Amino acid sequence: MMHNSTSIETFLVPDKRVHLAGIGGVSMCPLAEVLQGMGLHVQGSDMNDSATVEHLRSLGIPVAVGHNAENLGECDLVIRSAAIHDNNPEIAGAIARHIPVYERAQAWGAIMRRYPNALCVSGTHGKTTTSSMCAHIFMAAEKDPTVMIGGTLPLFHSGYHVGHGDTIILESCEYCNSFLCFFPTVAVILNVEADHLDFFKDLDDIKHSFRQFAELVPPTGHVIACADNAGAMDAVANLSRPVFTYGLDRDADCTAAILKDTEGTPSFDIVIHGEAYAHVRLHVYGRHNVLNALAAASAAYVLGVPGEAVERGLDAFSGASRRFEHKGTYHGAEIYDDYAHHPDELHALLTTAKALGYQRLVVAFQPHTYTRTAKLFDRFVEELKLADLAVVAEIYAAREQNTLGISSADLCARIPGAIYCPTLEKVSEQLRQIAQPGDLILTVGAGDIYRVGEKLLKEV
Repeated sequence: MMHNSTSIETFLVPDKRVHLAGIGGVSMCPLAEVLQGMGLHVQGSDMNDSATVEHLRSLGIPVAVGHNAENLGECDLVIRSAAIHDNNPEIAGAIARHIPVYERAQAWGAIMRRYPNALCVSGTHGKTTTSSMCAHIFMAAEKDPTVMIGGTLPLFHSGYHVGHGDTIILESCEYCNSFLCFFPTVAVILNVEADHLDFFKDLDDIKHSFRQFAELVPPTGHVIACADNAGAMDAVANLSRPVFTYGLDRDADCTAAILKDTEGTPSFDIVIHGEAYAHVRLHVYGRHNVLNALAAASAAYVLGVPGEAVERGLDAFSGASRRFEHKGTYHGAEIYDDYAHHPDELHALLTTAKALGYQRLVVAFQPHTYTRTAKLFDRFVEELKLADLAVVAEIYAAREQNTLGISSADLCARIPGAIYCPTLEKVSEQLRQIAQPGDLILTVGAGDIYRVGEKLLKEV
């Protein structure tokens, strides 16, 4: 991260010219729109043309394809996405010209200070779904929030919405301590588990970061944590202010009553401090989504949103993209796709899927990063054993090099009947041979495994 002596807030004023390196990214595109709305002159660059880039151009934002120091023009500052490193020619060019460079998290942190309500949803997993539920609830309450999440939400046909209300809702990621650049007035902590161990030393280090995140909330704000999750409760233990809790298994301020399965999905009363707040029926599966709904309802409650808006918002929520998303039918098998890439997420996903009554659960899994696979190896093995058949693609490298010498073949060696596939094409070939009526086929992972299901469905 660049360390600038001048606060980014100094530059976020009308008529300043800002260059966004990686402007087509999931959180950079909405950032561009928000900055333009604040009166800045926004420009940017991205490696490829895309629908997002075309959308920005339609708003009058010039976008260059490819990274070049000349793209900077006469900008006053540069904001970069997480994918843009110091050796990028635009970053190097900015440094050479003494143009300050900031991270996108710093920009979002400065922006949220302009909103009376900054609702930041954090946790090792469940952030996108819970943030999306919050967006639905606040839209139902006619609050017109600004929203930035890490997946596509059908409500907005994108991963963001630039609203005109007094609330901003942001998915808040702990990786590289990005969320410590934020200024939440409501901090939601869904769960705290061992992950991103290429950055954090251990679970205690992760808990420490989440505690720092909770401590960012002002005395007039609210910290919300899951009573059922030991890591979350450890992170907020002995905090110097009350913590609003939610959960199913332990005493909590917000819980579910009369929880039952209604045509395959949960319905329940949301009870806060012993009184009924809302009655909801979800259109997404699993106990984990009941907890996500309780987290979203808790955030709505502390911000004064009526229970009726919670009911309407959650009734309209059918899931975010790549969260147990039904893609279609192939040779009589139903194909779903999910972003799960941590053992806890896999456990929630696969136990939910197995309860749906399909004859076989076939999981095509692509591990995400070498460090995560190595450090959580035994847990991945145990969770993948829940499938009737596991087809495991090679590890998706993302930001890493394979200095550990690890392979998905190592996982398969420990999972009875598992099939190792060195390429996505091999995964497709296996699924073509395997698929049969009565199967639930799940493509799972945070990389590009979703392409396998899409390819198969194009053949139908």
